[in-house]
Amino acid sequence: MSEAIRTTCAYCGVGCGIRATPLGERAMKVEGDPDHPANAGRLCSKGTHLGETVGLEGRLLHPMIGNRKASWDRALDLVAKTFRDTIARHGPDSVAFYVSGQLLTEDYYVANKLMKGFIGSANIDTNSRLCMSSAVAGHQRAFGEDVVPASYNDLDAADLIVLVGSNTAWCHPIVYQRIMAARAARGTKLVIIDPRRTETCEEADLHLPLRPGTDVALMNGLLAHVRREGLVDQEYLARHVAVPEGFWDALDVDHDLWSIARTCDLAPADLQRFYDLFAATPRTVTMFSQGINQSIRGTDQVNAIVNVHLATGRIGKPGAAPFSITGQPNAMGGREVGGLASTLAVHRGFGEEDVADVGRFWAAERMATKPGLKAVDLFREIEEGRVKALWVMATNPAVSLPDAARVRAALAKCPFVVVSDCIAETDTSRHAHVRLPAAGWGEKDGTVTNSERWISRQRQVLPLAGEAKPDWWIIKEVGRRMGWRTAFGYDRPADVWREYARLTAYRNDGLRILNLRDKAVIGNADYEAMEPFQWGGTPFADGRYSTPDGKARMIPVVQRQAEASLKDWPMVLNTGRYRDQWHTMTRTGLSPKLARHREEPLVEIHPDDAAALGLADRAIARVSTPQGESLFRVAHHPGQRRGDLFTPIHWTDQQSTGGRTGLLPRPLVDPHSGQPGFKMTPAKIESVAVDWTGFLIVHGEGAAAPKCLWATRVAVPGGALFELAGLGDVAALDAALPRGERMEACDPARGTRRVAVLRDGKLVAALFLTRTGELPSRDWLIAQLSQPQGPQVLAGRAPGAQADRGAIVCVCFDVGVRTIVAAIRDQQLTDVAAIGAALGAGTNCGSCRPALAQLLAAQTKEAVHG
Repeated sequence: MSEAIRTTCAYCGVGCGIRATPLGERAMKVEGDPDHPANAGRLCSKGTHLGETVGLEGRLLHPMIGNRKASWDRALDLVAKTFRDTIARHGPDSVAFYVSGQLLTEDYYVANKLMKGFIGSANIDTNSRLCMSSAVAGHQRAFGEDVVPASYNDLDAADLIVLVGSNTAWCHPIVYQRIMAARAARGTKLVIIDPRRTETCEEADLHLPLRPGTDVALMNGLLAHVRREGLVDQEYLARHVAVPEGFWDALDVDHDLWSIARTCDLAPADLQRFYDLFAATPRTVTMFSQGINQSIRGTDQVNAIVNVHLATGRIGKPGAAPFSITGQPNAMGGREVGGLASTLAVHRGFGEEDVADVGRFWAAERMATKPGLKAVDLFREIEEGRVKALWVMATNPAVSLPDAARVRAALAKCPFVVVSDCIAETDTSRHAHVRLPAAGWGEKDGTVTNSERWISRQRQVLPLAGEAKPDWWIIKEVGRRMGWRTAFGYDRPADVWREYARLTAYRNDGLRILNLRDKAVIGNADYEAMEPFQWGGTPFADGRYSTPDGKARMIPVVQRQAEASLKDWPMVLNTGRYRDQWHTMTRTGLSPKLARHREEPLVEIHPDDAAALGLADRAIARVSTPQGESLFRVAHHPGQRRGDLFTPIHWTDQQSTGGRTGLLPRPLVDPHSGQPGFKMTPAKIESVAVDWTGFLIVHGEGAAAPKCLWATRVAVPGGALFELAGLGDVAALDAALPRGERMEACDPARGTRRVAVLRDGKLVAALFLTRTGELPSRDWLIAQLSQPQGPQVLAGRAPGAQADRGAIVCVCFDVGVRTIVAAIRDQQLTDVAAIGAALGAGTNCGSCRPALAQLLAAQTKEAVHG
């Protein structure tokens, strides 16, 4: 067996270290790196199953011009010439790049340098605009620099952790497990502030289900409370913080407990409990994520949190800090090298001195002098014809941006679209004139920065697939062909790294904390062997901030009037992630195990709302907004606030006829950060009648979705599973069945139809439909794919009694809900650890532990009441 290669996970901003061992040309064994500071060997379900996603299924393996294969030389020449000609005719602002937190820092740096230093426009923005740009803007306003002033070690030292707008148990499971470890070791208190009662809430001391969009009021009320209690650190403020005149006077109006409780729709007693707990606990970490950032008031919400920490001196100290946790694996690296249209590299802005310094360092021919178009504005300018050439790198804006139908229309109108990606067919690449095959995770080589500023190496484990090339190489080749050979004369990622590190130190007199001077002269061998390291140490521990006077800024923020419910759009739509999926599922969608936790896009709704609207659990419903509509499977969820809906962001046209959440949000953005408000879209929901439901299991890759009202696809071992629902004659589904010998059973009285397709006596497809009855479990039929079969397969189960394990709860060990409930009941299990000992569930990544706690509580309640 080959030696394990130390690398970094491809998913969230936790930045977990991995030991990956190649197992042949397109396979690997994946384990957590016990020596990496971010995770100490633990991995979540997505990281654990990375090895299932590195095959060649769906890969883009050759450059494509239109639908024809092309050589790299021809494709790159065409890209360079078209961009050069477009700039010559229409100016540098007529072209744009839209990049991604999936890029490595070296990729990001070269793209930023090409656009801002040589093309001469700042029209390079990133999908990180959609997840954390409000945190960037808030940090810049308060600290003078985009610095996250916290580390995971602060979670170990804190006596109180406040999670705001973060389903940490699902979206950052390794961080959540660290929080749970702190609770077990030190009794750390945990407060969750979130409109939804998510799995993260299960082990919390307090959950505040506030009205969406009222976070500023909640935090301003907290600030007013600590001031009334005499807990403002006046000495710290005097020495280290600039407080605008009249700041405190504004807090005296409408910030009493009862007014805040009314605004936030919270029980006054719960609000008082939180305020008292915060006031009594100096070691407090307030960790926030998309629920704060993805708002049209996101920057103000960030500063409301930061204000409280500055006012109480809870910053720059162990266990005391505001902590923005990022969503993507290299969102932080992108921030460092200027991947956002609103910044230059190395935390520089567009001030005259910054532009001159960066331009001088790059020997730039035509340096950008002003911010470029942010994501939503960029695609509006494309639609209106002012941006005429677009290069999309490692992201899928036709799915992920708000008002996605309009984004698609913009892409369709754009005269020249280039997409560099590792995936051949995405909703975005359908509009590409040129597609360039990029290296995927496991093939890349470079660095990433996690949420706590640790920089780690991502190393190549597998050979490049087909003719794929690293992103930095593709970008520098275009730069050279556009005429800038010397500026883009890189031969390896280490060359890019050294230049970037030198730029962090260039004319940096200590004002900026980001300074990698000691890493700027390392040799190639030292770069290859680079250990994880954290830049910035403990920011602001000395009380000095990155502002001209060295003081932080208290930023006055006010709660805006909440939007009134609209007659035609009475619900509020919130969007977010599922535990085991990632972005638009181009990678996680390849893993059969990751598919089992949530096999369909669900719209979660409170049972009382569902009853009032006639929405049965598991029915099909249409969710509509002024921007568009899509179909979802209904899921009754008592953790939803009344009047709120929740849908997942992951499904695309590649996997489903519905579930297209990106079609629904408004293209409204925060005025400071440009980040879209995904969390509060006016919406309505209505039931959709269907004649039948069913499923189709097909062996092999690339099966086409059946033509019907509802068809969602997930990977299963050896093939694909489609969940189906529709209207009219089910015989139309026959076209989706592969060729072979058919066996069929129909029961007109019960409205059932079952079809099995055999080839050489082995099962290659199974179609089960019903108009009125129950459908069998899919698990047994999935296991029969490519196995010899007879007519008994139409029963949908093995002969004799067989236990149904139910919906999968623990993906790591493939444990279903019915298995867990039976074990709790029969073995009299009393805690999550006992379930782990009996079944293994919850003992690997731990992301299912909140669900196990829920099942325990439900079984305990049932035992007590009967």
